[in-house]
Amino acid sequence: MKNEFNNIHFTLKEVKKGIYAAISKPGGGAVANAGFVDLGDGVIVFDTFNTQQASKALRDAAERITNQSVTWVVNSHYHGDHVRGNQTFKDTSILSSETTFEKMKEIHPPRIEKQKADIDGLTQYIESLEKQLDESGEATLQDQVSFLHEMKRSLPELELTLPNETFREEKTIQGTRRSATLFTLGGGHSFCDSMLYLPEEKVIFMGDLVFVHCHPTFFDETDPRKWMDILRKVKKLDIETVIPGHGDIGTKEDIDIMILYLTHLLSVQHKESAEIPPLYKNWASPEVYFQNIKNVKSKKGTSVHE
Repeated sequence: MKNEFNNIHFTLKEVKKGIYAAISKPGGGAVANAGFVDLGDGVIVFDTFNTQQASKALRDAAERITNQSVTWVVNSHYHGDHVRGNQTFKDTSILSSETTFEKMKEIHPPRIEKQKADIDGLTQYIESLEKQLDESGEATLQDQVSFLHEMKRSLPELELTLPNETFREEKTIQGTRRSATLFTLGGGHSFCDSMLYLPEEKVIFMGDLVFVHCHPTFFDETDPRKWMDILRKVKKLDIETVIPGHGDIGTKEDIDIMILYLTHLLSVQHKESAEIPPLYKNWASPEVYFQNIKNVKSKKGTSVHE
C-alpha cells in the first residue's frame, strides 16, 4: 500500500484485489476496524469509525484507490465506534438493519448531546491523564490520551447521521466486478449484528461478532449463547478471510476461536476465580477478560469503546 494512505487512524490492507480492510491504530480516531469493497461500478464502505476525521481519511482512500465515488455505506451495528463517522457519507446510501437504525435513533442523540455539553470536563480529564503520563511514560496511557484528543476534536462538529435505508434479513448488491451480500442473523454482541459477505472471494466483514487476538467487549444486550449460534451458522459459509471489528485480519479459524472463548466464559461463570487460559493469554486488553467474567455472571455488560 502506498505511503500516501498512512495516517494516525488506520492501516490499510488489500485483502483481495479490490477488497480493503482498514485496521484501527491505537490512539487514533478510528477505534474499530472498517473497510471498503470495489464492486466495479460502485464502492461499499463497511462501518465508518468513531470520528469524522477518521472516516474522512477512509473515504479519501476508498475513492482515490478505486477512482470512483462511494455509493453504499454499511453500519454493522449501532455502537459508536462503527457509526459516528457516518456524516462523512451523508450523500450516499447508508444501510443498516431495522434494529440498528432504531437503536441509533434512540441511544445516540442524548449521548452525543451530553458529550458536547461536557467538553470542558473532557479537557480536564485529558489534562489529568497527561500529568500521569509525564510521571509514568506508559504507552497504553499515551494511546488513551491521543484517542481522547481525537474525541475532543470530533465533538464540536459531530452530527448523528442515521442510515437512510434499512433491511430485515438480507440484501445483495450486484456490481459489474462482484456481488456482495449484506445479512444479519439477529443479535449476539449487540441488539443486531450485520455482516458483509463476498462469496466469490470467500471474504467476510464480521463487525464485532469476531475479535482477533483481543478480548471482546460485552454490553448490556450482549448474549453469548445467541452470539455462538450466529457464529456456528456463519461457519457453514465458504470463507477464507475474516475481517473482524477489532484486531488484525483473520481466517475462518478465528470464528472457531471466538466460539471457544464464549463457551469458556459460560463455563467459568460459576467459579469463584478464573485465570486467563493460555490460548488468550497474549491477547490485547487482558483486563477485559475479567470484566467479561463479571458481566456473564451478572448478565450485565460494559462499554469500553463508547
